Amino acid sequence: MSFMPRFTGRSPVDLETALRYVPSLGASEAHASRSDRYTYIPTVDILRGLDREGFKIFNATQSRTRDDSRRAFTKHMLRLRRVDAVAIGDSFPEIVLVNSHDGTSSYRMVGGIFRLVCSNGMIVSESEFGEVRVPHKGNIVDNVIEGAYRIVNQFDRIGGTVEEMRSISLNTREAEAMARAAIPLRFDVSEGEALPVTPSQALAPRRFADNGADLWSTFNRLQENLVKGGIDVRRPDANGRIPRRGRASREVTGIDQNVKLNQALFALAEEMAAIKAAA
Repeated sequence: MSFMPRFTGRSPVDLETALRYVPSLGASEAHASRSDRYTYIPTVDILRGLDREGFKIFNATQSRTRDDSRRAFTKHMLRLRRVDAVAIGDSFPEIVLVNSHDGTSSYRMVGGIFRLVCSNGMIVSESEFGEVRVPHKGNIVDNVIEGAYRIVNQFDRIGGTVEEMRSISLNTREAEAMARAAIPLRFDVSEGEALPVTPSQALAPRRFADNGADLWSTFNRLQENLVKGGIDVRRPDANGRIPRRGRASREVTGIDQNVKLNQALFALAEEMAAIKAAA
């Protein structure tokens, strides 16, 4: 995967910079595998249309591929924010846009949250806030812009969910139970197999600001540790023995994996909020 430099999230990225790091945004045509029914409009044209509506690029990335013929057409993901976006505490609501020009993805948009304190991007659950998909046919630019506003209209609800999570306190047992449910979302764990990382590892704060006992802080610690990696992973050997030294987990960089894991973790936090509300 090709990454843009890690920005603070306080300033947008100009289109020329995005194209330099993510060339598939400006593919001059669709991949040869596409039929005549495939309406080709490069993502860069979509971005120009969104820019006129006030949506700016804050991050972009594209998938790796071993097939050289697909490299200029491969899946890419962008995080976009309106210049007049209202902060949710130390975070900003965003639109996460995924697309490709090789047939592996339609235009897909979901809601996101970017937290300034850790330059960390989250993605909200699809089941709660919905998802917009625009196929490669018809008036794509207008349809994507319309879809972007449908996501924007969810921002108040997203902000309300975040504030609700901030108001919910978790005790140690509840936080550890949430971590035990979160770890298998990131690591393959067979039935009856010990978790490759402990709940305390998954819950460890990386900064003082995340050291709270509320649900939002707990979710942030889990999300950052499981997505960004760096946790010491120890799996039992063939004899069932746990090694003294493990290996550091890798960052989840695949676009589909990143979106799926982020959405699953957010849904888990929503489920914990529902449990607490019903108690």
